[in-house]
Amino acid sequence: MYIDPHVHMVSRTTDDYARMAVAGCVAITEPAFWAGYDRSSAQGFHDYFRQLTDSEPRRAAAYGIRHHAWICINPKEAEDHGFAREVMGLIPEFLQRPNVLGIGEIGLNRNSRTELAVFEEHLELAAKFDTLVLVHTPHLEDKRKGTRLILDAIRNQGKLKPGRVLIDHVEEHTVRSVLDAGFWAGMTLYPDTKCTAARAVDIIEMHGTERLWINSAGDWGHSDPLAVPKAAAVMRARGHAADAVRRITLDNPRAFLGQSANFSDAPLRPTAADLGR
Repeated sequence: MYIDPHVHMVSRTTDDYARMAVAGCVAITEPAFWAGYDRSSAQGFHDYFRQLTDSEPRRAAAYGIRHHAWICINPKEAEDHGFAREVMGLIPEFLQRPNVLGIGEIGLNRNSRTELAVFEEHLELAAKFDTLVLVHTPHLEDKRKGTRLILDAIRNQGKLKPGRVLIDHVEEHTVRSVLDAGFWAGMTLYPDTKCTAARAVDIIEMHGTERLWINSAGDWGHSDPLAVPKAAAVMRARGHAADAVRRITLDNPRAFLGQSANFSDAPLRPTAADLGR
């Protein structure tokens, strides 16, 4: 059994759900993200949020997988502050949906002033509705600076408990600052960028397993929706005990996500015919 706590299934085929189910996936969470293009209207986001809270839970359930969602306007589409606020006006409606865990994946892309302002407004929404928060940190050379800006913004706001915030896409040079500040940290397993499985296991060996998880963030780019069980195999091959593997792939996601009453990894009976073939 495992949980993939960050995967973009709207960009994956139904065959991927079947493969994940066979590999032992019992639950996923899907943050709102960039669709590969900038959406031209708030209505486009409304339709996307409906997909995350209506269509995808049904598609996942057919394979015995619990589907949960996070709602936001992602930082790549947040440079138009007026447009971002229009989209954010939709969020309270969707926070009431039974599979929604909170606000995410918010954060920074280019570390711009407007992105930071929109990020701070998302934090206010999370505090107002008492939700969990999933945070995206920038890629590559901007990651250290962006992570510092993100941590400072959350501290300065002062309304969110660090234990209810997950800072995702951490790497070797950012993980310690996130954990030392009391936040949860996520490692994203991409074939070419972010963390490989070997690097993620290196980080686990250096920093331990407390408040740490791994995820595939599988999307429409070069990514692997089976990255979590494959990384678990790397942990076992390097001599990690079964309880350490379970902690990273199941117990830790369950502990963080379980702070929301909307989270469940209780068994679902699959109905998809191809699982019985």
